[in-house]
Amino acid sequence: MKVFLRLLVLGIFLGVAISHVSAPVQAQSAKVADSGIDFASWDRFATQVETLLKSDVATRAQLNAARKTLVDWRARLLAGQDVNKDRIETLQSQIKALGPAPAEGTIEPEDIAARRVELDKQLAELKAPGLAAEEAHSRADGLVREVDRQLRTLQKNALLQLSPAPANPANWPDGARLMIQEARALTGEVVANWAVGARRAELRANLPLVIGYLLLAAVALIKGRRWIENAVASLQQRARGRGRSLLAFGVSLGQIVLPMIGIFALTRSVQATALFGPNGAEVLGALPAAGFAVFSARWLGTRLFPRGDTPVGAPFRLVPARQAQGRLFSTVIGVLIGLDVLRQATIPPDPDGLGAAQAVIAFPLLVLLGLSLIGIGQLLRLHSMAAADGDRAAGFMDRLVGLIGHVAIVLGVAGPVFAATGYVPAATAVVYPAVISLGLFGLLLLLQQLVTDLFILISGNDEAADNALLPVLFGFFLALLSVPVFALIWGARVVDLLEVGARLQQGITIGQSQISPADFLYFLLVFMIVYGLTRLLQGALTSSILPRTRMDKGASNAIVSGVGYVGVFLAGLLAFTSAGIDLSSLAIVAGALSVGIGFGLQNIVSNFVSGIILLIERPVSEGDWIEAGGHMGIVRAISVRSTRIETFDRTEVIVPNADLVSGSVINWTKSNMNGRIIVPVGVAYGTDTRRVERILREIIEAQPLVMMSPPPTVLFTGFGADSLDFEVRAILSDVNFGLSVKSDINHEIAHRFAEEGIEIPFAQRDLWLRNPETLRPPVQGPKPTPIAPEDARIDETTQRADASIGLIDGPDD
Repeated sequence: MKVFLRLLVLGIFLGVAISHVSAPVQAQSAKVADSGIDFASWDRFATQVETLLKSDVATRAQLNAARKTLVDWRARLLAGQDVNKDRIETLQSQIKALGPAPAEGTIEPEDIAARRVELDKQLAELKAPGLAAEEAHSRADGLVREVDRQLRTLQKNALLQLSPAPANPANWPDGARLMIQEARALTGEVVANWAVGARRAELRANLPLVIGYLLLAAVALIKGRRWIENAVASLQQRARGRGRSLLAFGVSLGQIVLPMIGIFALTRSVQATALFGPNGAEVLGALPAAGFAVFSARWLGTRLFPRGDTPVGAPFRLVPARQAQGRLFSTVIGVLIGLDVLRQATIPPDPDGLGAAQAVIAFPLLVLLGLSLIGIGQLLRLHSMAAADGDRAAGFMDRLVGLIGHVAIVLGVAGPVFAATGYVPAATAVVYPAVISLGLFGLLLLLQQLVTDLFILISGNDEAADNALLPVLFGFFLALLSVPVFALIWGARVVDLLEVGARLQQGITIGQSQISPADFLYFLLVFMIVYGLTRLLQGALTSSILPRTRMDKGASNAIVSGVGYVGVFLAGLLAFTSAGIDLSSLAIVAGALSVGIGFGLQNIVSNFVSGIILLIERPVSEGDWIEAGGHMGIVRAISVRSTRIETFDRTEVIVPNADLVSGSVINWTKSNMNGRIIVPVGVAYGTDTRRVERILREIIEAQPLVMMSPPPTVLFTGFGADSLDFEVRAILSDVNFGLSVKSDINHEIAHRFAEEGIEIPFAQRDLWLRNPETLRPPVQGPKPTPIAPEDARIDETTQRADASIGLIDGPDD
């Protein structure tokens, strides 16, 4: 009995142990088998999509439906790649603990070899679902790209569809018939409903409601805008304080709100009559959108082109007459867009493409919108030119406004031309996005100005607003947020933006680390927290701790700066580590730095601090043309210790950073690439100087790199020993090409002077010989007559010719 009991206990113990050992294997097997993905269904669907893509009859609706399902599959397959991730990491650590695999020809112990084989087999089984999901994900991603490519092809074909030319008078009757047909259908509904007694009875019952809504609509539409304009003008004249502009901006929004209330009241009044049918319901449904286009465009024009002789805070530098033109163009654009909204609601699209009637109806709107675009573009160009001619230099935003003006003019011309030749869809895809983009750009300008006013209100410093960083950062943030909106305006699909977001979600690979946007945000969060703590510590040291010590101000500033450097270093280190980037190699770098500091503390630290100063203050940047320490060249690299300069002889000079900070540096291209060249020219005495000046001016103004503002000059500098001296002075848009431009100018001067018969003199010398008779050979006969001194004068050319008889050449000029 005791033996039996012992065997029973032993059996129970072994059963429990075996169950504990097999449980992970069973759980693992279950986990391996259940990955949540039906690969057979995926394969069937992927095959169907591939068949659809191979066919030439796939419609846009079919492709969009297939793409939606593909995106869902791709997301599931991406998540399936992480199946068994924790277990795989555990097995990999177990295999790593066994040591490296034996080299060829060596044998490891049998138990370790058996264990390695077993773990490798388990690892392969665990990786199988993830590898299958990875392969399927690659297939799904490729199919999504193919579907997108085919959708873009269909979109391109639709844009390039050629319709009957609306400029052809033969097509005008079709448009007129279509408009008459739609008008008759609308009036026919009203007449038919009026003939029904129940509808008339309903109208009589709702008559007080109809009249009330009509009165409200009349007041809001006729008087509402004028009330708001008077309120805004009164606020700007009477209100005081820094919040005046903010309050006026908020009140001005009533120019949209009150008229829209009138539009809704008008719509409700017409609906209450019960006289309109399906066609009238479509028009009434589109009326609020059309009204919003009109009133928002008018409001935007009023804010961008305000009234008054000297409008305060106007975004554009235009005279009052031009401001009035801007308001007019804005209103016209809003009305035209509203009419287009009503057109799309009234006239049904042709399933066989854009017919002659639809093209004829759309053509006048496109032409008028194109003319409005040209007008707005000219106003933007006038602002850019006024900014360039003003007291201050034209900034980036002024130049951007000028560029947008040029683009608007080009698109305003191209759109109607496309429409007139029959490419109405292409013209529509050019003109309407251009108009809406201009409106969005104007809204961004107003929001930027609103943020600046809010900053002034909070800070209380009007003068610092122009140089403040916060409004600029907010404007940059607004510009980034507007990029997807601009993309949607110009024809991008929402799925395209979602595709970009999905690819960003996958992240990028840096070394052995996968960095996703979430990791990047976590990196920024950790860095900002540690950096903020560092700034708090610096503030405490500056205001509370160090002032109570006996340290001088220089030592205190050094300590505070050192704490800042250390804090930034720790913030970066912690942020990188939190983001999952491997920085184990920093241990080697830290050891090398400690040895280097031990051997050369003073010079290294001096150059290091100087390098930080160069990188922060940026008196010298990579690519600048500088002259320092007797060396001239292009800055190729700035490191923490030295700066590498490449001279024009293609040699590299290493300059310590301390020399650049403590010494004098000439930076030829710091603020801009402009630079002056001087070309000296000499002509022979007796030449018409005005003629020479005219020719030189023509030569210098013909050079493409010579700037016309300020204009080049030709100076008659003086009377030289051998020539009349001139100088040609010009400012180049890129001084790096100074030598080549001077060479071209000299070539052209030589060519033009030769054509015009103008002589370029060269230096000459007269030699006087005291005893010229001694240079002649003795002759037989009577004694020669002495030569007078004035007959002995010869020029340098004769001197060289007579060198064989003992004359010595003069200097070669």
